[in-house]
Amino acid sequence: MSDDRKRHTDLLREMVRIRRFEERCAELYSAGAIRGFLHLYVGEEAVAAGIIPELRPDDAVVSTYREHGHALARGLSMESVMAEMFGRVTGCSRGRGGSMHLFDAQRRFYGGNAIVGGGLPVAVGLALGDLMRERDRVTACFFGDGAVAEGEFHESVNLAALWRLPVLFCCENNQYAMGTALAREHAQTDLALRAGSYGLLSWAVDGMDVLAVRDAARRALEYVRGGNGPCFLELRTYRFRAHSMYDADRYRDKAEVEAWKRRDPIDLLLAAHPDLDLAAVEREVAAEIDHAVAAADAAPPEPVADLTRFVVSERP
Repeated sequence: MSDDRKRHTDLLREMVRIRRFEERCAELYSAGAIRGFLHLYVGEEAVAAGIIPELRPDDAVVSTYREHGHALARGLSMESVMAEMFGRVTGCSRGRGGSMHLFDAQRRFYGGNAIVGGGLPVAVGLALGDLMRERDRVTACFFGDGAVAEGEFHESVNLAALWRLPVLFCCENNQYAMGTALAREHAQTDLALRAGSYGLLSWAVDGMDVLAVRDAARRALEYVRGGNGPCFLELRTYRFRAHSMYDADRYRDKAEVEAWKRRDPIDLLLAAHPDLDLAAVEREVAAEIDHAVAAADAAPPEPVADLTRFVVSERP
């Protein structure tokens, strides 16, 4: 296998892993195995698959409540993520966080955050700490277009630009903040232009094209690692499913959804590289998901006696 074909196969595998994992989660939610809130990443896979593998192991990732794809791309095992969905002690957050609070300090994956825009100040803090300690690290912060309307976005981007912090701001603009269309919430819908007003490098990217996302990530990370300060990517994408499993999704025209589905990121990659073996990837991913579900189903919940542990910091 040539180097190019291997790289493209890796991108395909990551997107298929995320897509099929999310689809299985929807089935398990409907069956009652997963409870609480569930926000799926179907349609947006090119963002996680294109950016996160370009990060180094000691870089940090700060995510949102729609973070399953980010977690998988960052290297959290599918078994630990699925167990977290099931509320089992083998989950990455010991079953305490569920869908919106995936966490893995070893992989520097700092959430999962249920608050819209809540990860932005965390990312700025992590990057400030790295800068002050002269660590060659980048913090990648993922958030949606709805977060750009929050005060902490403007405060965070302003401070990051002012202090030239090593942050890669990744705005997953999926066109809707819950049920509110972008144009109904933002007077200026060019989010890259808005971010650029704070004096940081910013541009928009086709978030459905994993190769375009990967190339943008490489350019942005080179810029940030060069000591030039933060960078902002507006990744124009779309979620094919409703905001969450509780959402009736009556605010979007069906024709709009179908038009975006014609630009499915998996299909776009396969169209550009028809030599890729989708069937082999699908078999590999199906086996991984089946194993993760079986392991999560067999895992125990946290013992009641341990429920007050970790409320405050504990020494090993």
